[in-house]
Amino acid sequence: MWLVIMMSALLITALSLIYLSGRVSLFDFIRANDLPKWRRLLRGFLLVLLIFVILAKTLNLVNAIVCTFYLTFIWIICDLAFAIAKKYFAIEYNGYCVGYTAIILTVVALSIGWYLNHNVWQTNYTFYSDKIKQPLKIAMFADSHIGTTFKADGFAKHMTTIQEQNPDLLIIAGDFVDDDTKKEDMIAACKRLGKMKTKYGVYFVFGNHDEGYYGREYRGYSGLDLVNELRKNNVVVLEDETRLIDENFYLIGRKDASADKEHRGGRLKMADIVRPLNKDKYLIVIDHQPNDYVSQVEAKVDLVLSGHTHGGQLFPLNLVGKWIGANDRIYGHEKRNQTDFLVTSGISDWTIKFKTGTKSEFVMINIEPK
Repeated sequence: MWLVIMMSALLITALSLIYLSGRVSLFDFIRANDLPKWRRLLRGFLLVLLIFVILAKTLNLVNAIVCTFYLTFIWIICDLAFAIAKKYFAIEYNGYCVGYTAIILTVVALSIGWYLNHNVWQTNYTFYSDKIKQPLKIAMFADSHIGTTFKADGFAKHMTTIQEQNPDLLIIAGDFVDDDTKKEDMIAACKRLGKMKTKYGVYFVFGNHDEGYYGREYRGYSGLDLVNELRKNNVVVLEDETRLIDENFYLIGRKDASADKEHRGGRLKMADIVRPLNKDKYLIVIDHQPNDYVSQVEAKVDLVLSGHTHGGQLFPLNLVGKWIGANDRIYGHEKRNQTDFLVTSGISDWTIKFKTGTKSEFVMINIEPK
């Protein structure tokens, strides 16, 4: 799947570069001296390619592709808007206004996207249940991918903000680290989790990035090393395991779906996990990828917490993700039968530096007796 996505992205990028080359060649400074069309196109292409290479070197290839996509997308919209204005409203323009407008709007859109990605908001939810005997306050985050928008020191500041909310427990719904998370940052972040003061503790489930795609040699530690460091700091790691807490509610931590896809031992069926549990108690499932809603509804769990999607990340690709059903849900709350589903956009990001379809967040969940 990732290969298909990458090949599609490269194809779209190539087409975008061709399109932008033609549009850039229309600027006055390119058209000067009445150059032949092929030379203007060549100049436009070289300028666009130079900017693309600079972005790839300063940000990375993925973000250079994102910037190119956005400029192309906005330029096409501007082309259409200016053409409509000229045809139906007889509006004339001096110079190549379309190009300047497209560039300005792209810079504004990506600047907002950078801000939304590199700052973190608190999002609140409240649920009610007659299974809960006393109020429960849960702090939850996912997709910290430490080392992308913040390192261990930035992570510590976010944990201080969460601590100020005085939650009863903290849930980490996967992708705590990434392949490019340095070992010292991983260790320091785990130590910061060990300093969290909550009534019921800190709980962690794996995401698809925590295990590491490139082996222990690449980043200097394995998934097992991560687990050991978390446990050393009193973080409870759940892998298709359950915990009855205070005789009030269950936490059910799932192995990530990648355990099946990548043949790393697989994971249990939802029905098998909940079968021995007391269904009169509130059942909370932590499952990194929001892709198992049917079986979770059938199992009659009460609340499912997920991340993974980054809230759709980029507009309008977040809408495409909804249309094609890439996940059961992209962002926010949904209720199916008796089960509440909640997907967070994540407290950080994987490698893309912009969020234009959502924002970075941690979640505070209040569960009140009905």
